[in-house]
Amino acid sequence: MGEIEAHESKLYSEFAPFYDRFFGKIFYSRLRHVIESLNIPRSARVLEVGAGTGVSFPAYPSHCEVVGIDLAPDMLARAQDKIQEHGWSHLSVMEMDAMHLEFPDDSFDYVMAFHVVTVVPDPVRMIQEAKRVCKPGGKIVIVNHFTSAFPPLGFLTEILDPVTRRLGWRTNLKLKPFVEATELKIDTIYKPSKLSLYTVLVGANQKNGCRSS
Repeated sequence: MGEIEAHESKLYSEFAPFYDRFFGKIFYSRLRHVIESLNIPRSARVLEVGAGTGVSFPAYPSHCEVVGIDLAPDMLARAQDKIQEHGWSHLSVMEMDAMHLEFPDDSFDYVMAFHVVTVVPDPVRMIQEAKRVCKPGGKIVIVNHFTSAFPPLGFLTEILDPVTRRLGWRTNLKLKPFVEATELKIDTIYKPSKLSLYTVLVGANQKNGCRSS
């Protein structure tokens, strides 16, 4: 699928103070809708990879335990500030590589990946790690942009890809090859609206003989 260097984008380091201002308002409403639609049960353990500044954190119910990881310390510092400011005892953050998770197998009921599969160098490896730490029958939830099936937009994303890679993300990740390569069992796939550039994927984690109902 090609490679980009992980977390070299200034957007994810030096620009951390501006991230919430410019992206928080754009991303939060869709992430809140996705999280609320999951009806996360009491005592569930949730991992959010690429949590950044914690844009999604206010949307998580207080009855679950959420761990957010990221490789950008400046982003995590802002996320930690939010946790302390709001007294979110159910939330914590750790500096960690999404492609080399330091958690035991079957640690989480949900693994969230919001706007991150086009940032990491190897999205397939990242999802493999997500599947490893997710419990059998657990949910892997992805929100991301993928190359448009509409030819003019698809062509535009191919043209823009060399530019966006310099900023730290790709625009030409194709949905079907990604799903096939990760071997995700997709339960739900949808766009938040007809004009949305983003796709929501909810997959069941199948391993150890487990199959979703």
